[in-house]
Amino acid sequence: MSSVDQQPQPLGGTKEEWLEKDRKYVWHHISPHNDHPMIAVSGEGSWITDQDGTRYLDAMSGLWCVNVGHGREEIARSAYEQMKALAYVPMTQSHEPAILLAEKLNDWLEGEYRIFFSNSGSDANEVAFKIARQFHHQNGEPTRHKFISRHRAYHGNSMGALGATGQAARKIKYEPLGVGFSHVPPPYCYRCPFGKNKDGCGLECATIYEEVIRWEGPETVAAVIMEPVITGGGMIVPPPEYMRTVQEICERYGVLMIVDEVICGFGRSGQKFGHQNYGVQPDIVTMAKGMTSAYAPLSATAVRAGLYDTFREPGPDAHFRHVNTFGGNPVSCRVALANLEILERENLVSRADELGYLLRDKLEPLLELSVVGDIRTFGFACGVELIEADGSPAHADKVMKVLASCKKDGVLIGKNGDTVPGFANILTISPPFVTTEEELDLIAGSLLTALRSLDAG
Repeated sequence: MSSVDQQPQPLGGTKEEWLEKDRKYVWHHISPHNDHPMIAVSGEGSWITDQDGTRYLDAMSGLWCVNVGHGREEIARSAYEQMKALAYVPMTQSHEPAILLAEKLNDWLEGEYRIFFSNSGSDANEVAFKIARQFHHQNGEPTRHKFISRHRAYHGNSMGALGATGQAARKIKYEPLGVGFSHVPPPYCYRCPFGKNKDGCGLECATIYEEVIRWEGPETVAAVIMEPVITGGGMIVPPPEYMRTVQEICERYGVLMIVDEVICGFGRSGQKFGHQNYGVQPDIVTMAKGMTSAYAPLSATAVRAGLYDTFREPGPDAHFRHVNTFGGNPVSCRVALANLEILERENLVSRADELGYLLRDKLEPLLELSVVGDIRTFGFACGVELIEADGSPAHADKVMKVLASCKKDGVLIGKNGDTVPGFANILTISPPFVTTEEELDLIAGSLLTALRSLDAG
């Protein structure tokens, strides 16, 4: 029996001993230190199991990323086989998994792109910003250096990507960040920043881009960056014509469109990529998370072929002077190929679309509760906006009560924490694509129980 066939052996020690080591050595992400974290040891399908043997339904796919579910032996074997053959070569050269994956990504994007591999979504967006600035410089417009993003949006935690991020709470004590980033109001129909209602909407959230480009000076604006839907910032879903309108404005002024598909990509939207729901063809597409279903770190920046050609022109500084030690390593690329094969073979993109409609139907009764203001879905991702009696955003402690209640029921959901002060009031749900209807019932039932309790209180 090969080592890949053997089950992992318990590492030994009591739970309290492990917690003590965690307290002593581990710095947890985006939270005050957690003295009692769940220590996960295994996962299968839509479930993860902790040290006590307690199983939890992972209704957030980790961090919006385990799209094909936990425990896929086929993916583990692909990594094992690649490690035996070739574990590493830098992308200053090439290797077969990278070539095959770049080809596959072009198929999924339904266009002609050149693929630059990195490690994370933040990396992919940093690459996109540098490419956009260098492209304009080499295209005879060196003053184009600014980027327009949206309030509520998240694009990464590095200095440039955080500069693009429109979440003030994430920036406290870290500014000044990367320069040249402006922000416009989000397409937040539930609380329209322009004071409009559905009947009076003039798509001001889209046309504002033209005003900002003019105010900044078109000759200074390099690109617009947006997710198809603002996900972690509150599941803010735009009107159907919004994204196409923004692209038309970009084309009118020679501004590139960067679409951040880090969360929306690889089936989460019910299409292969989120922007395909809106009929646009971006200049640059960034992606990560679902590309490997989080079985290995990998991201990519896909650049339209015609734009890439600028970087092939002669000259000492014409090439893209950026390197990433681990980006596009053979193991991660092989894992991504295995993941995409599963998505295709099991028709999981269309399954995600079906599950999204089912989830929406099962959550509809929540709208009868006074504490629920809005439910927003995009493919198989959902946001539930909680409100106070006067309609203002619910206090963050109420959100935490719901999360705790659901966890007690064995369901892990998410929230839009550390985003915009006063608006940490949205529950998020983003389960694996292998989730069953019975598991959706568990998610909906747990939420209903928690929110009814909150409503009664």
